[in-house]
Amino acid sequence: MSAPAEARAAVFTTSRDLPISPDEAFALITEPERLRRWQTVSATVDLRAGGEYRWTVTPGHVAAGTYQEVEPGRRLVFGWGWTDSDELGPDASTVTVTIEPAETGSRVTITHTGLPTPELVSGHAEGWEHYLDRLEKIAATGDAGPDEWAAVPADLNPITAAEATLAVLQPVLRGLTNEDKVKQTPCDDFTCHDLAVHLFGAIIGVGTMGGIEIVNAGLGSLENQVSVMADQALTAFRARGLEGTAPGPGGHGGAPVSLAPTILTLEFLLHAWDFAQASGQQVVVADGLVDYVQGLAEQVVPGARGNGSFKAAQPAPAGASKLEMLAAFAGRTVPAAA
Repeated sequence: MSAPAEARAAVFTTSRDLPISPDEAFALITEPERLRRWQTVSATVDLRAGGEYRWTVTPGHVAAGTYQEVEPGRRLVFGWGWTDSDELGPDASTVTVTIEPAETGSRVTITHTGLPTPELVSGHAEGWEHYLDRLEKIAATGDAGPDEWAAVPADLNPITAAEATLAVLQPVLRGLTNEDKVKQTPCDDFTCHDLAVHLFGAIIGVGTMGGIEIVNAGLGSLENQVSVMADQALTAFRARGLEGTAPGPGGHGGAPVSLAPTILTLEFLLHAWDFAQASGQQVVVADGLVDYVQGLAEQVVPGARGNGSFKAAQPAPAGASKLEMLAAFAGRTVPAAA
């Protein structure tokens, strides 16, 4: 339960009882692959006292700070703030997470101090309640589901759209199995394995457009590798800005820098559909986001047809979803509804 309203003026505290062990709860709160399943789109973590973290909580909203205390399975203290905030920058407030054994498994308590205004207390209280509800759900069921707060960013731009479509792609990648590697995707001559290799190359190529070296350390799942690489690219472009021109894909010709995250947006959403078609999954995506990506596709795709990137537009079947219409526009053959 939340603290009384008068107490929240200085500090916010909330707790959840989880049906998992304290060690498992600590892993959900600290490991990037697990954080992405309930609280973040991207996460980098240096889990030690003095180590830094950076979480893209929702598209366009990046929390950052420094770990002050790390007691595995028991306690975590870290500075909290937002990279784009003058009012509450990184490390400007403090979050303490305590994990205690409980009858159900463990109790997780979040205490947030140092928030300078009632409005910030109220806003962060709403955020912690939302994400601890999702933590409770993933602990109980193994799947928190899509985060509606990440579905359609209020400020849709090339970077936030890429982050939002990455969030759409991630659960599809997590749903792939070893048996899916050899399955044909809607992309000609691409199995799921081939498409994963292509996606790695696309992210590296986009980085090259901005003079950014993208590293795939090959660690963990396909979802982890794609997420880590995408975060490298998008973090660098956010810091660099999207003004000016840069070498086009392959280093040839000039292209607006803003084209780089646009390419990632198209890659993430279209290939989420491709992987899902091959593996029998469903893509969960908001129509508002698809509308934005459709607008990007109409600017980019026609000029890229015939060079191996996109085939001619295909007819969409009656009753097609907005995502299916986008796939058809990008040259995919969309099966009619059963």
